[in-house]
Amino acid sequence: MHSRQPEVGMIWAQTPAGVIGADNTVPWHVPEDFAHFRRTTHGFPVIMGRSTWESLPERFRPLPGRTNLVLTRQPAWSAPGALVCHDLDEALMVAGQGDPAPAQVWIVGGSQIYAAALPQAHHLLITTVDTEVFGHAFAPDWQESGHWELESRDPEHGWHTSSTGLRYRIDNWHRVGGS
Repeated sequence: MHSRQPEVGMIWAQTPAGVIGADNTVPWHVPEDFAHFRRTTHGFPVIMGRSTWESLPERFRPLPGRTNLVLTRQPAWSAPGALVCHDLDEALMVAGQGDPAPAQVWIVGGSQIYAAALPQAHHLLITTVDTEVFGHAFAPDWQESGHWELESRDPEHGWHTSSTGLRYRIDNWHRVGGS
């Protein structure tokens, strides 16, 4: 079994004001973004915090087709179907194991995990949902964490419209230079 540090990507959806969650839930419904999340992360390890794990409906735990790593400070906590880690470095090391070792790992939430992983992130996939909602959880202040370059925007101009009527777009940012 090989172990190496996989490339770290972070994926989230936010409002223009940076809200990513309220009361441990996503306060909007954009099925097309859920499908984008599944396609992007499928086959790769995903790292999430305990609260994010617990916010997933039981039928989606663990997220299928991905090694699920859950970070918690609680030593005796367990997550059936997931690997429990107690810090980000441990989770990244475990995520990098395998034969072949995965080239990519995705940080999938929540806000504390995003903030902790940001210095090691190579790229960000950010869905902006054009709505205003009250929230308790916010996206990290990634613009201040280094030099980022917009690689692509989907759609290139304007917005997609979800089947739920909400407008959204997906930005793919890459860190320029070292992390």
